[in-house]
Amino acid sequence: MTHRQVLQALTGLLAAFFTAILSSTIVANALPTIMDQLHGTQTDFAWVITASLLANAATTPIWGKLADLFDKKLLVQVSIIIFVGGSVMAGFATTIPFLLTARVIQGIAMGGLTALAQAIIGTIIAPRERGRYSGYMGAVMAVGTAGGPLLGGYIVDSPLGWRWTFFVCVPLAVLSLLLLQFTLKIEHIRRPAKVDWVGSLLLASGVSLILIWVSFAGQAGYYDWISVQSALMVGGTVVLLAALIWVETKVSQPIIPLKIIVQRTPALAIIASVSVGIAMFAASTYLGQYYQVARGATPTEAGLLTLPMIAGNLAGAVFSGQMVTRYGKWKRFLVGGAILLIVGLGFTGTISHETNLTLVGSYTFIFGLGLGMMMQNLVLAVQNTVAVKDIGSASGAVAFFRTVGGAAGVAVLGALMSTRVANLINEGLAKIGIKPAGGSGATMDLTSLPAPVKVIVRAAYGDGAALIFMISAIITVVALIAVLFMKEIPLRRTIDMVDTKPAAEPGAGSAGAGRHAAGSESVVTVAEESLESMADAVVGAPEPTK
Repeated sequence: MTHRQVLQALTGLLAAFFTAILSSTIVANALPTIMDQLHGTQTDFAWVITASLLANAATTPIWGKLADLFDKKLLVQVSIIIFVGGSVMAGFATTIPFLLTARVIQGIAMGGLTALAQAIIGTIIAPRERGRYSGYMGAVMAVGTAGGPLLGGYIVDSPLGWRWTFFVCVPLAVLSLLLLQFTLKIEHIRRPAKVDWVGSLLLASGVSLILIWVSFAGQAGYYDWISVQSALMVGGTVVLLAALIWVETKVSQPIIPLKIIVQRTPALAIIASVSVGIAMFAASTYLGQYYQVARGATPTEAGLLTLPMIAGNLAGAVFSGQMVTRYGKWKRFLVGGAILLIVGLGFTGTISHETNLTLVGSYTFIFGLGLGMMMQNLVLAVQNTVAVKDIGSASGAVAFFRTVGGAAGVAVLGALMSTRVANLINEGLAKIGIKPAGGSGATMDLTSLPAPVKVIVRAAYGDGAALIFMISAIITVVALIAVLFMKEIPLRRTIDMVDTKPAAEPGAGSAGAGRHAAGSESVVTVAEESLESMADAVVGAPEPTK
């Protein structure tokens, strides 16, 4: 396909991807207002984000497997229809539980759009050229991330109110549905369809249980970190995930492709993706809250104040994508992105409710730059190691672990921040002679508070936000270590993996044959002896190819 044909094919897909990103970020600056009107707490605030991410994470591998089995175009359209339903429900929410249910439905659809977008790009574009288009996807993500808070802030401040932050995504989704119908033309090869439903159920149950535990453990009104409830939840999670691993080794088409993700590059990319997911979702979730609650910014102003982070994300994604396509090297951008992410988050971890906003913006620009350089290139590194028939599963696995990391990060950091903010508020109230009232979470309803108390609450949220970013910086060190140990395999110029050596050389092709699980329809052989040795060490003895 020519560059023009690829762009035409991706038009509707990128429009759908943009809608999904916009829907998740448009809520960020509306959440303080939503929590105020629906009487939510800091824990509720975190779970409005976590519920969507959890559904996204649990269903992404399922969508990825379906992408390997069914028509990808039809699946994208189905996910858009589900998304429209969830958005309408969220717009009509009158209670926190109803809103959480709607967010779960939105998350299911977003899991499909995320996995399918990566799978389709991997199906029609060779890895060497994919950096450019991954950069485009990163740019769309950056624009959606930037436009979301701005549009959401404007809508909340307008007579329309916060409900239209959900309704406004409906016409955009319908438009992307129509564009997909006319622009996306990809060939689907029919194969026997078999989805690992048992594995899917175990996966969703295990991930949900551990996230519920970390969200409420140690909070007033719930249970302690060390308690019978905690033991039952952690034990149940271990049992469910152990059962999942056992099932995945037995089924013919597992939902989590163990034979792929245990290889060196995918395994390290997944570890890095978890860390990046925590940094990305935690930063985007709590940065808007910091500006509004701690600094007194309006939703529109908060959207404008997040622009430095978005600008960094956009610049990092586009620049690294173009450079990867030009030179075929990706590891240097992952290492540089991880370093920038650690530095930016570390500096942001020093902020308080009095830090100069220009300084805060410069810090967020740095870690935004790091995010842009890492996110798409991690997926690219994994896609370069698998055959096209496994693109959906491999891409879905990376997106799954990244989103699980984000969901866990938002839940855990939200719980830690709730406790930190509550303690700071109690200390502040004690200083002015007011006895703190008990509760299950730090309040976000500031409208009815007396002026002296409001000052204390704002200061608590401002100082408490630093904890979120500092912990994220420490976690991102894991991503840096992971990418440092990744072996840079040159990006291939073919869409699928191909034989490059004669079949008559039984010894020479062993490394290439061992690069993939038994039954792979195509194999790749690599000239460099070091890469052959690495492949043999990771995968083991080769098996005959079909």
